Amino acid sequence: MRSKVVFFLLLHLFWTCVCQFPRPCANSEGLRTKECCPIWDGDGSACGALSGRGFCTEVLVSDEPHGPQYPHSGIDDRERWPLAFFNRTCRCAGNYGGFNCGECRFGYWGTNCAEYRESVRRNILTMSPAEQQKFISYLNLAKNTINRDYVIATATRAEMGENGENPMFSDINTYDLFVWVHYYVSRDTFLGGPGNVWRDIDFAHESAAFLPWHRVFLTNWENEIRKLTGDFNFTIPYWDWRDAPNCEVCTDALMGGRSSLNPNLISPASIFSSWKVVCTELEEYNNREALCNATGEGPLLRNPGNQDRNRVPRLPTTAEVEFTVSIPNYETGALDRFANMSFRNVLEGFASPSTGLAVPGQSTMHNSLHMYMNGSMSSVQGSANDPIFLLHHAFVDSIFERWLRTHQPPRSSYPRANAPIGHNDGYYMVPFLPLYRNGDYFVSNKALGYEYAYLLDPGQRFVQEFLTPYLQQAQQIWQWLLGAGILGGAIVAIIAVLLVVARRKWKRNHKRKRASSYGERQPLLQSSSEEGSASFQTTM
Repeated sequence: MRSKVVFFLLLHLFWTCVCQFPRPCANSEGLRTKECCPIWDGDGSACGALSGRGFCTEVLVSDEPHGPQYPHSGIDDRERWPLAFFNRTCRCAGNYGGFNCGECRFGYWGTNCAEYRESVRRNILTMSPAEQQKFISYLNLAKNTINRDYVIATATRAEMGENGENPMFSDINTYDLFVWVHYYVSRDTFLGGPGNVWRDIDFAHESAAFLPWHRVFLTNWENEIRKLTGDFNFTIPYWDWRDAPNCEVCTDALMGGRSSLNPNLISPASIFSSWKVVCTELEEYNNREALCNATGEGPLLRNPGNQDRNRVPRLPTTAEVEFTVSIPNYETGALDRFANMSFRNVLEGFASPSTGLAVPGQSTMHNSLHMYMNGSMSSVQGSANDPIFLLHHAFVDSIFERWLRTHQPPRSSYPRANAPIGHNDGYYMVPFLPLYRNGDYFVSNKALGYEYAYLLDPGQRFVQEFLTPYLQQAQQIWQWLLGAGILGGAIVAIIAVLLVVARRKWKRNHKRKRASSYGERQPLLQSSSEEGSASFQTTM
């Protein structure tokens, strides 16, 4: 069975990626015609129509009313996405996906996208040192490799000319592509004139789409790294931060320790100390009425544990997670950051994980970890600069999954109308192309082809977290011993030892006394330094 899976993966040359502007459409012709229906090389037709993969069609956007938080109309390119740029795109059939239907939708593989495969996201603290280092090396490769399929917009649609005569797009590396996407979806609206902006707008935070949007965001980031590295088995790991006494992943062996020279910086022993952040100078963009163009803006900042303790006293606990999962309603009230007894609002971190009531001035759950990191992670628009973002949001996504499995909500539980702009069920997620409706991702991660190791049953968890890595090591030793001409008995003995070690490690980890199973703008780097004194918002 394993060989069949590998066979189909090798046949699958293209990967689902949903980011910003596909290269074939980011030009004057695409902007003039408002059509993004690229040719699929497999049959030379737009959207692979000749092969039945998809077809080019009009984009029909939802007309359901949004809430009063955003009172404007016709001034922001993200309104009624993607109509400011394109009104015709590919619609893919069956399990096909991608901007030209030349790929597969989440969870499906093979030349005909007929093979379902479930990948397992694992706890980074249970991965072997070699696996941890491979993950870090993949992130660094993504940070230093220009994305081959997508570019970013460096100006508004109006600045590009009525007929697209002045297209303004730019190359970007694969890691920063996702940083830019997270910036773009949450940036302020330009109202005209320096600094004249509308701040109460965010197409991926502070309402219902927070969890489905980040689910699609992470899955595409994961697939882009697979596409870049050719590692078909890659999955984003998670950090289970329940009851953690400190930033357990903030070590030089993992996501980077604290610099001894400046507590706000990453240790020089970590590759992340050399990274430059993008899309963090928010007030400058607003004053210039300009979009972030992904130019490097300085080092990655982080000072975990030195946050404002009046806002965030500690990391979330197991009891708080359990209370959050127990809340039966996905959304309530105004469907925003002031909602009471809303699972989404409690998990996002605008409401108390002990009472369910909105708590202005506090950052709980998801928000609290962003603020706890006290640096680049503490800005909504720039938070994805810190690779801990991936580990954190994977775990948040797993809590969303637990809630879905516990309550099994019908699609009607997701708001169809009157949520803040961008968050209704039928709204297309900003700024993704191809198009994805929010409500379509109010589903179990199993429908999207992935699972979390700690949500598996104990036997499966033992195999995924401990047995598989040791068997991989045993296979390497086996090959070495065969090459050295050593008898098979020695091989069997070594494999037996590895299995015993794996089981002991499993038992030891499960005896640890810790869990099995983020409001408002404020200054960065709360207590350690005068450096980096820009202001930031608390939900990421």
